[in-house]
Amino acid sequence: MHSIDPAAHLARVRETSPLIHNITNHVAMNSMANVLLAIGASPAMVHAREEAAEFTALAGALTINIGTLSPHWVDAMEASAVAASETGRPWVLDPVAVGATRYRRETGARLLALSPDVIRGNASEIIALAGQAGGGRGVDSTDPAEAALEAARRLAHQTAGVVAVTGEVDLVTDGRRVVRLRGGHPLMPRVTTLGCALTGVVAAFVAGADDPFEATVAALACYAAAGELAGEVAHGPGSFAVAFLDALFHLDGETLAARARLEVDDAP
Repeated sequence: MHSIDPAAHLARVRETSPLIHNITNHVAMNSMANVLLAIGASPAMVHAREEAAEFTALAGALTINIGTLSPHWVDAMEASAVAASETGRPWVLDPVAVGATRYRRETGARLLALSPDVIRGNASEIIALAGQAGGGRGVDSTDPAEAALEAARRLAHQTAGVVAVTGEVDLVTDGRRVVRLRGGHPLMPRVTTLGCALTGVVAAFVAGADDPFEATVAALACYAAAGELAGEVAHGPGSFAVAFLDALFHLDGETLAARARLEVDDAP
């Protein structure tokens, strides 16, 4: 595998400013929109089942986050995922707390059957989505990312897509290639919905990308670098949230090249 250039992917996002359609949870909407604006994309939150699928055709990519489910939202999610596939738009699934309840497990399975181009979740969510027993406490992971590697590979083969497992060390796989990413900051999990917002950034990078795997890696590399930068000036979760948006906004190729730490594994 040739070397991945996160800076080139970041530059493309800023040049194209893709419109990202997000069906996300109530808690995440504001922070997700701000993060997407900071990175250079254009966010939209459209979740009514009467218009969601139609709107998907206007966007560059779709994200579906199951954090705050309701029957009407699930209808909109499924219709939008179908519309994305029919119109050639990539879509990203964020299976928030998918193992917590039967309704979440059933919804996750139905969305998984619609073959998301990328799945992004913590280790416990990826393990649960793959049908395995794992840890997890609501939206929190009690499993390290490495524990989800085989589950992630299985899901990647099942969907013919990409799976990103985020944690202290992130993993990205398409079933064959594996990249591990280090970086970020311990305050990131202390700011609500930063993980949800990352799903939107992944969609922005995948929109129009030739290789969704490399685009996903680049998105995570940018997020980790911004987290490091924010952590150097923050005094707690509140100041970190502000510093993180500023770091994303000011992130440049030189800084990204200096801070991105990727470990590539081409083993089958």
